[in-house]
Amino acid sequence: MTTRSYFMSARTRSRTRSAHRLVHRESRTGHKGGGSRLHLVAAVSVLTVVGLGAGPGQALAQSPTRAVTASAHEVPAADSGTRAQQRDQLAELARKVVAAGAPGVMVRVDDGRGTPVEVAEQAPWARSEHRLRLGDEFRMGSNTKTMMATLVLQLTAEGKLALTDPVEKWLPGQVPDGRAITLCMLLNHTSGLADYTEDPALVPSILGKDQRRWTSEQLLAVGVRHDPLFAPGTKWSYSNTNYAAVGAVLEHASGNSLAELVRDRIARPLGLKHTYYAEDSTWRGPHTRGYEPDAAHMPPGVPTEFRDYTGVPRAGHVDVSANSPSWGGAAGAVVSTARDWDRFYTALMSGRLLPAAQLAQMRTTVPIFPDRPKGPGYGLGIETLTTECGTVWSHDGGIPGYLSTHLTDPTGKRTASVLISTEAFAEFPDAFPDLAKTSKALQSATLCTMFGKPAPGAARTG
Repeated sequence: MTTRSYFMSARTRSRTRSAHRLVHRESRTGHKGGGSRLHLVAAVSVLTVVGLGAGPGQALAQSPTRAVTASAHEVPAADSGTRAQQRDQLAELARKVVAAGAPGVMVRVDDGRGTPVEVAEQAPWARSEHRLRLGDEFRMGSNTKTMMATLVLQLTAEGKLALTDPVEKWLPGQVPDGRAITLCMLLNHTSGLADYTEDPALVPSILGKDQRRWTSEQLLAVGVRHDPLFAPGTKWSYSNTNYAAVGAVLEHASGNSLAELVRDRIARPLGLKHTYYAEDSTWRGPHTRGYEPDAAHMPPGVPTEFRDYTGVPRAGHVDVSANSPSWGGAAGAVVSTARDWDRFYTALMSGRLLPAAQLAQMRTTVPIFPDRPKGPGYGLGIETLTTECGTVWSHDGGIPGYLSTHLTDPTGKRTASVLISTEAFAEFPDAFPDLAKTSKALQSATLCTMFGKPAPGAARTG
């Protein structure tokens, strides 16, 4: 669920992952370094192409920073010529991503001006196995966090939880210094808890060699056996352990499983027929096949321990679609589609899923980079940044075989998704320079297309 890599998310990774670090996370100073198999690659990488303007976020403290609110606006209709031009441009960029090594790419952009632009491109060898369609189910990785935060805020609105609740109240004895860590700190990654995906015990599950069903408590236990990174509430550091704890709290507070909560509180009310919390490797509908290079074709820059994924061999790759995402848990186990996720974002930002007070809490951010207080900010399960093309709220998610970034404007009237059916390159971008470069260009173009603006540098991405 790590996918911070190629969009160079909130962590602008220094991708220096050691042989003992399962994930190249951020440095212990609050900057995310590598990808941790469930990351937040969010659109921050788009900054390098689109340009960062004044963003949200102020000084980190135990109290939240300023809230970023939405402003309503009308979106004029687009003519058919503009729509065709947008599609052609995104299709060209998607083909370059495929040429650089991606088995498949899907893009969906709804700029609020009529029929969405949808693109699907595949390598010939992958097309012979399965023809990509925008309705295909896809493992969402760390995008799951946005749904988990939504569930917490729903229960908060109902008086069943409070963001100020200490973790100790719900998980007594399970989290060191649990009296000082609040639910808000878990949701916005200021708890200081180390990331469980960096523990060697997770490597077999990440590679698909261990198909066990992990519980939230088990994943949390792996994370907290490592020393905290800093005192609660003093810094920002992306950690999947935060959401393992969130998952356990949700189950205790509601009396329901995470699968039931996603189904009953989000998927069914919104009519998301292909969105669910995966507890094992089972798919419920037509799905995208995810691939990683096989050991013989993995670039030399990828560490030895991450070169051998379990899966069916295919054209220098392995099909990892049958591997269980259970180890992602509340940090990354949700399955959805581009169309479903865009509908989810629209409902979320328009206030259909949360009362105004809770939506404001979700959009209250802390700075991702301490030295850039006006740069990208992380709220509760979602990230924001301001680019030359517009202000976006987003998250990304990566899990072996699947990498996706989802964007929305502050009102939910405009949404966009980029899905790529491979993920190792996001974890180790230096080992996959062409794929990292072309992917970032596609993401940047998608963001600008969402705002009805020309994609930056499209003619220069060859």
